Amino acid sequence: MAEIITCTPKSLPRNLWVAAAQRAVEINPLNHAPVERLATVIPGFKAQPEHLAVVITKYWQTHKVSLTVSFMDNPPANLRKRILQHMNAWNKTANVNFVETKRDGQVRIAREVDGYWSYIGTDVLSIPAGQHTMNLQEFTMQTPESEFHRVARHETGHTMGFPHEHMRRELVDKIDPQKAIAFFGQTQGWSPDEVRQQVLTPIEESSIRGTAHADPNSIMCYQIPGTITKDGKPIIGGKDIDASDFQFVAQIYPKGAKAPAKAPARRRAARAGR
Repeated sequence: MAEIITCTPKSLPRNLWVAAAQRAVEINPLNHAPVERLATVIPGFKAQPEHLAVVITKYWQTHKVSLTVSFMDNPPANLRKRILQHMNAWNKTANVNFVETKRDGQVRIAREVDGYWSYIGTDVLSIPAGQHTMNLQEFTMQTPESEFHRVARHETGHTMGFPHEHMRRELVDKIDPQKAIAFFGQTQGWSPDEVRQQVLTPIEESSIRGTAHADPNSIMCYQIPGTITKDGKPIIGGKDIDASDFQFVAQIYPKGAKAPAKAPARRRAARAGR
């Protein structure tokens, strides 16, 4: 079976969760947690900020998403162009555009020996200037084109707010925990706790704005070999953006979407005086 995308999305420090959640909702009100369903997720639920912070989504605004991109280690121009082309593959159906800037971009890419990862969606805005928000370990012009499809597009999906597809319960339930711990320990050097975090702990459906069913062919899904699934059948995983990915991203970031209408000046003034 093909090598697995060893991606480990970055999480913000706990002390930034609430502020990042509030910012996500300000950017896109649809990120707001479905409060009426939270009681089924959190025992004894009361709408406290720290609860809301971990169940909201981190998508950008639905209209004209244009994110600036900078590179931390000054790679050659042809490599920068190639990476940006793959990042912009998502705009085939989505109103999203990634544009290079020489200054600190909203998205900041490094190629450190630190694996493949990205912060999720609007969380990138909480990362201090001068620190990278995405890592494409040792990518060069000699990196196979298939890796640009498989990895660069996957990490861009995270930057757009998409979590790992294989962590939806429908797919997690197919995996044998003990076999997974042994497999990822051997192939990726992960500890049992890291395997549980990255592969075996499902994302609560109440915190997902996604397709009705998990897509095992999604670019956001790990390739899981049949040797560690309960029925012996592999979870194919995605090597490129598939039709379902393109359809879903078009719903999240529809082309032609307009900015919400602003309140008339008088109404804004009246609200300001309250």
